[in-house]
Amino acid sequence: MSGPDLTGRTCVVTGASAGIGTETALGLARMGATVVMVGRNPERAAVAAARVREASGRDDVDLHIADFSRLAGVRAVADAITDTHGAVHVLVNNAGTATRQRRTTADGLEETFAVNHAAPFLLTHLLLGTLRAGAPSRVVTVSSLAHRAGAIDFADLQHERSWSSFRAYADSKLANVLFTRELARRVAGSGITAYAVHPGAVRTGLFQENRLLGAVYPYVPFFRSPAAGARTTVWAATDPALAAESGQYYARRRRAPVSGWGADDTLAELLWEETARLVGVAG
Repeated sequence: MSGPDLTGRTCVVTGASAGIGTETALGLARMGATVVMVGRNPERAAVAAARVREASGRDDVDLHIADFSRLAGVRAVADAITDTHGAVHVLVNNAGTATRQRRTTADGLEETFAVNHAAPFLLTHLLLGTLRAGAPSRVVTVSSLAHRAGAIDFADLQHERSWSSFRAYADSKLANVLFTRELARRVAGSGITAYAVHPGAVRTGLFQENRLLGAVYPYVPFFRSPAAGARTTVWAATDPALAAESGQYYARRRRAPVSGWGADDTLAELLWEETARLVGVAG
């Protein structure tokens, strides 16, 4: 994976314990970046960080452990990154989940919504100071083609009345697209740009909790490898040509259309304000 020289630049990658996250961290490290990997499982994260260090030949690969189903965990890792790094040049919001059953987090949020949308929203908010210090800087959020099946229902945002694994996942991926759109609007002129990406159908452990999908997901022949899936993420994080395209959505390193919901600027603003209320920050 080739790209610009990132020497002297700090890149944060969440969900970096395995799959696309590890490959994204490795791609950025190979370009010379100081990489900050964030993962939930300490053992898996340590193995992933060791692999990135060895394969990239770089020692400046930091590791932080955080459970993104807890807002307190997001706040703690944001504080740790801010204390260690005065400037962040790239934030990749890659961490995600797809649960088999509806679960509520300690903060009272539906877990898929919490991990896939509320956590990256809060982390980005808390790191805006370091991103401004690192400008020109970028926020890349990993969404999915599944966003096209999503909808935002403010009367049932936490899926208390109706829940399915796919619906919760699709809605959260739509939220990623809307978050990117509204973030781009709010930080325009600051030197921070924002992008949402679809990595493609990738063989990862994301659906391991779902017995049916978990059984077949790693073996479907047309699914891409995590390394292939990371290419669009790394490209969006580094390609100079995208500097003037903030707020857009990409697949296979090309701009891609979003759903009607995903292009709704009013919806994006309303979701931003409601999410800010839920996570306890100023809108």
